[in-house]
Amino acid sequence: MDSQLLLICLLTAVINLIGALAYAARIAGIRTGRIAMSFALFNLLVLISRMSNSFLGPFLAKRIELRLASGGGDALIGDFRLVLTSASVAVLVGILLVPTAQRLFTLAIGWFQHNRSTARLVLRTASPAGLSAIRQSLTIPSVASVKDLRRPMGVSWGVLLANMLAQALLTVGVLASLYAGYLNPEFRVTASQLSAVVNGFATILLFALIDPQLSVMTDDVVEGRMDAALFRRAIIWVSLSRLAGTVLAQLVFVPAALAIAWVANYV
Repeated sequence: MDSQLLLICLLTAVINLIGALAYAARIAGIRTGRIAMSFALFNLLVLISRMSNSFLGPFLAKRIELRLASGGGDALIGDFRLVLTSASVAVLVGILLVPTAQRLFTLAIGWFQHNRSTARLVLRTASPAGLSAIRQSLTIPSVASVKDLRRPMGVSWGVLLANMLAQALLTVGVLASLYAGYLNPEFRVTASQLSAVVNGFATILLFALIDPQLSVMTDDVVEGRMDAALFRRAIIWVSLSRLAGTVLAQLVFVPAALAIAWVANYV
């Protein structure tokens, strides 16, 4: 693995790690009772993750150009497979860090409630006190929490499958569009621009089907109609469906690239 591919994999990992940890903000909102603040924090993290995803495009496009110039285009699919694998590994790490993240988000929400400054909150994270709080909050999922996954999920299979599909599309959107440009070089620019269509559909799917369900469950916990432990299990299952989506992206990558390359001929 060369330095350029390593950078791309690290960027992909950071993007997916942030996205996976964002769900812990909702758990922190339940623990603190600051629902609106937790939603704002969740949306901020999701926004950072989605915006960071757009930075992948130039790095990947440059790699395709270099591969084509050196006659190594056949190795591109292996490069993209490694990038997709880094996404899956990052989501798995994010799931394991959910207990740590919810403690940190709980501290962040409480601190922000008294200081009301996002800039100062970011600066405090890098301060000795912030680093100490991170160190003290580090933990791993307990055995009891893992065993609890056998109990009722708190969320329907339909929502989990929809989330898996949306996450697969978000993971593969940019990569498949750029690889489609390699497969159909005559319409390379057109193929690369179709990533916005794929990501846009996935985003609509998330905001239309997934987020409303999580919001309703959050309200149910606040009003006492749903147990907080059941809500936490539901969040873990949603996170696991995100992991399944990144694995599914490996399967749909080539078919998606072929489909985009075909569509580029008729746009």
